[in-house]
Amino acid sequence: MIFSRKRAGDGRQARDERPAEVVDGRDAEAQAPARGPYDVSEAPDGVQRLDLGSLHIPAVADVEVRVQADPEGVIQQVVLVHGQSALQLGVFAAPRSEGIWDEVREEIRQSLFNDGAAAQEAQGEYGPELHARVRTPDGLTDLRFVGIDGPRWMVRGVYQGAAATDPSAAGPLRECLDGLVVDRGQEAKPVREPLPLRLPREVAEQAGPPVEA
Repeated sequence: MIFSRKRAGDGRQARDERPAEVVDGRDAEAQAPARGPYDVSEAPDGVQRLDLGSLHIPAVADVEVRVQADPEGVIQQVVLVHGQSALQLGVFAAPRSEGIWDEVREEIRQSLFNDGAAAQEAQGEYGPELHARVRTPDGLTDLRFVGIDGPRWMVRGVYQGAAATDPSAAGPLRECLDGLVVDRGQEAKPVREPLPLRLPREVAEQAGPPVEA
């Protein structure tokens, strides 16, 4: 497991200022889904997971969890790596009444278009996803964006490497996504606000002082 720290001055992008949803009680119990990402209320027992606050990542053989955090232990980025493939994870607040992946997906498509990259929509195992090829300092990079709407949350995953162009190559990374657990909490939050992620206390204590970028 690799943990990197950003300088104290590095900040998260401005949050989308939207009306906060009102929490008026717990959702009625529903039958647990066959696979995740799971809400914490539906998560199966007996699975070893890394607790990062709002995200609990299952331990899967040969998958490395790379976490970038600020000096206070607040996580800015979570990336899972297996071989030549990677999966970046994000989790966001969503309204009780409807999912937000359709809207977010269209905004990602428009942002890519504005940057000169075309994105194609395809049907994946979680529903509609976006495939794009973007120019980076290292050359052209393929990306595959997936989104899963849950009860008052949305998980966004971005595949890179072999898994971006060949879903069958996702292997253990897909297993991590299928076993992911989201702990949304009961607080009212603005729609699309990133849910808080933190290093486990014992990890934060071992990480030591910040490393200059």
